[in-house]
Amino acid sequence: MVSAGASGPPRRAPSMTKYLLVALVGLIFYFLLRSPPARPTRSDGVRTRAATSSGEEMVECEQCGVHLPRSESLMSRGAFYCSEEHRLLHQR
Repeated sequence: MVSAGASGPPRRAPSMTKYLLVALVGLIFYFLLRSPPARPTRSDGVRTRAATSSGEEMVECEQCGVHLPRSESLMSRGAFYCSEEHRLLHQR
């Protein structure tokens, strides 16, 4: 009998598949851990929320900063208000 000098099968260089798998896992972690997208901004610089559960856009009162559905807000001179009182206070 001839005894083998090596203690197992010959070692192969890592295949390209392993490198691609590591790169794919790295990309997945990158996209999961990056910061969330920025909130939308109107052309006049006021930030708005995307939409409520009913799909309606939310706006911010210029006077007090409260958020409310666009259909319930008052708009004057390109700004949104939660009440007539706040519209008058802000325009003074």
